[in-house]
Amino acid sequence: MTDAPSRETSTQETYSPGGFCPLTFHDATEGFSKGTDTPRDYLERCLATIASREPVVQGWVCMNEAGAREAADASSARWKSGTPLSPIDGMPIGIKDLLETRDMPTRMGSPLFKDNHPKRDSALVQALRQAGAVVLGKTVTTELGMSHPGPTTNPFDASRTPGGSSSGSAAVVGARMVPAAIGTQVVGSVIRPASFCGNWALKPTQGALNRGERQGLSHSTVGVHAGMAEDMWLVAAEIAKRAGGDPGYPGLFGPAAPPDPRKPARLAVLHGEGWPLTEPATRAAFERVLAALGGRGVALLLPGENKLLDALEASVADAMSLSTEMCAFEMRWSVENMIAQHKDGISASLRARLELGRAMSTDDYRDLLRRRTEARTRLAALAPLVDGFVAPAAIGPAPKLGTEAGTRGTIVHTTGDPSYNAMSSILGAPVVTVPLMAVGGLPVGVQVMGQQHDDAAIAAIARWMAAEVPPVEANG
Repeated sequence: MTDAPSRETSTQETYSPGGFCPLTFHDATEGFSKGTDTPRDYLERCLATIASREPVVQGWVCMNEAGAREAADASSARWKSGTPLSPIDGMPIGIKDLLETRDMPTRMGSPLFKDNHPKRDSALVQALRQAGAVVLGKTVTTELGMSHPGPTTNPFDASRTPGGSSSGSAAVVGARMVPAAIGTQVVGSVIRPASFCGNWALKPTQGALNRGERQGLSHSTVGVHAGMAEDMWLVAAEIAKRAGGDPGYPGLFGPAAPPDPRKPARLAVLHGEGWPLTEPATRAAFERVLAALGGRGVALLLPGENKLLDALEASVADAMSLSTEMCAFEMRWSVENMIAQHKDGISASLRARLELGRAMSTDDYRDLLRRRTEARTRLAALAPLVDGFVAPAAIGPAPKLGTEAGTRGTIVHTTGDPSYNAMSSILGAPVVTVPLMAVGGLPVGVQVMGQQHDDAAIAAIARWMAAEVPPVEANG
């Protein structure tokens, strides 16, 4: 096991959604079957890219290269004998450093956990290993998956954030180091980093993928970053096949193979609290996406045109504060324990969340639950009217490192504004980020959201959009 190297230089790369070539895995397996390529050779190419780019990107906390090579060799033997364990057998993958891995520590983005090595695998990590995936390393998370950043930089501009809290998972995929990585989302921690790093990503229906030990926050969801939709879906499906969903949840519904692209008849445009904050160039780029959808025969339902949609908009108009307050109440006791043991071991931002939780009563929390239930009821009311919802995945491209974007009161955000993302989190709804836009030479995603358990349906719509909607580039 090795720790990640330190940063040495800076880089900037112009991103074009139509010209960027992501690292993919699903199309490499034919070579494994024919003997023209092997999972071990694929892994070595990944390691070479990591050696080249990691000093700047800083997406990894630690890696188990020896264990990865051993797993890749075993996978190579299986492909050679025609007995792969799954379509992702041999896939190198990163695991967000909030999730336990038996062969590497779980430091959770906090100095308080620098020596934490529980030597056990989270449920989803067990599932990935059973599917033959090569668990290469742990990716950087913000402090405890909240808003205080780690060292990771954006793979297209090292002066900018990769987003958070799944900072490393997004960046290592965007930098073409691995074809897929696991993230988690409580407010916007999968969808926004994917937008900033030019990735596909699935934040599934709440509870659809087993979080293992991480059951403490009711909005927390495991998600998948990938270079292509096919790899994104295959990773999620293989986890669901073996580990199911969270306790008490039915798990991910859908086929084992990536859903075929499907044109939607009607999509609703969802503004939420992000639209007024959206940067002009990003707003213009998204409107071009909408125009292209309309030009291909997709009917669009806009805010102000339907009372049911407007009711949903009203329910998510303060999704950020609802999410923040709910999380503050739910995490209070864990942070109290940390403070009791290490008085000065947490960031000012995390301390502000603790103070918010301390100020809340049980009745306050009950009212948040009521509001969340009402929002989910309003979402369900739209099921007969639209096939899904579209919105930008972020208010603009990644901001500069250290920029306070999305800060609410004393809780500081420096990994980008999550206003567009909180709404799907409180709704428990599945979202797919599609890398369709570039603004000022940096990625900005389009998110497709659906009803709970419509993960496969929105993945199909997202694939259709990627194939039929021309990529949009705008000056920043």
